[in-house]
Amino acid sequence: MSVSAREPRHDKMWRFAHLRVDNWRNFLSVDVALQQRVFLVGPNASGKSHFLDVFRFLRDIVSVGGGFQEAIRRRGGISPLRCLAARRNPDIVIQVKVSQGASSAISTYELRFGGTQQQPVIRKERISRNGSEVLIRPNKEDLDDPKRLTQTYLEQVNVNRDFRDIADFFASVRYLHLVPQLVREPDRSVGRKNDPYGGDFLEQVARTPEKSRKARLRRIRDALRVAVPQLTEVDLYRDGRGVPHLRGRYEHWRPQGAWQMEDQFSDGTLRLLGLLWTALEEGGPLLLEEPELSLHPEVVQFLPQLFARIQRRAERQVFVSTHSSDLLRDEGIGLDEVLLLQPSENGTVVRPASTFDEIKQLLNGGLSLAEAVIPQTRPQHVEQLVLFKDS
Repeated sequence: MSVSAREPRHDKMWRFAHLRVDNWRNFLSVDVALQQRVFLVGPNASGKSHFLDVFRFLRDIVSVGGGFQEAIRRRGGISPLRCLAARRNPDIVIQVKVSQGASSAISTYELRFGGTQQQPVIRKERISRNGSEVLIRPNKEDLDDPKRLTQTYLEQVNVNRDFRDIADFFASVRYLHLVPQLVREPDRSVGRKNDPYGGDFLEQVARTPEKSRKARLRRIRDALRVAVPQLTEVDLYRDGRGVPHLRGRYEHWRPQGAWQMEDQFSDGTLRLLGLLWTALEEGGPLLLEEPELSLHPEVVQFLPQLFARIQRRAERQVFVSTHSSDLLRDEGIGLDEVLLLQPSENGTVVRPASTFDEIKQLLNGGLSLAEAVIPQTRPQHVEQLVLFKDS
């Protein structure tokens, strides 16, 4: 499964280096370092999606058509964002440290907000570079006009010139959780743009300049043939209504092969195709939800190597949520790249696998990373599912 590599431009390699959140969804408190690859592992409903949503939230604040108020509105208001375990301070805190390319500079962005369901307000907004303050709010203007605290400076181009590079970095975050049924829907793209669930995925492919599109599809075809040996060609065309479609030529019993449309592709083929297309894009941090879904275990084992190639080729940080022991069998995954999410009475606890002595001992004893880590996320009393009665 080959994605062409090239020498990375280290001046472009911005990434999230550290995350701290307080009172965010499942998490009463999180304070973790972030590597170039991050694998999130935990039981169902432990908060893997909500962890990724921190970075989506920052992106939504600075995106066109977004903003602080809109980012909260899309999530149902401020109440669903607050951790139920927070008993004292109801404010939410997000703080990220960003590593800036090859300069070794570190920028910190901190946002504290609270207020009511009807009117979220900013309690604090702070930006620093290598420890030197660039912005601190509330400032005098905010105190004179509290209405100003309904918007971040980060989202306002008339005031963010000194730190617009941070806003641009947040805007580069890409989330992907392709839903095959949306790709197959004929009117999938109506009202959607850059839909992370694939509603306008084929429109995104079609909008790519023809030369680049064909080159990408050739690479994807070569990679897909590892997982789908009968596939010999992948092409895009528009029907009479102008709606884009993907089609693939399959060699089965027919000497010349047979074409199939995307509505005949398997879920695994569509999901892998979307993942490979995204791997060939330029961009910032890539957030992937359970990329192993619908894929053969032998294919899943090679996904970490694909993610490593994404980093080398496009200088992108990759976050992956997963339940897959097959994905974690890759020997190249480091303990500090794996974050374990463990629910507790005081919210979900997030810890790097490297901080677990038990995991280190199991690895020293010859077990694989998957064998050492997955049992740590096993739900309690899961065996009681067999007691379910249908009547």
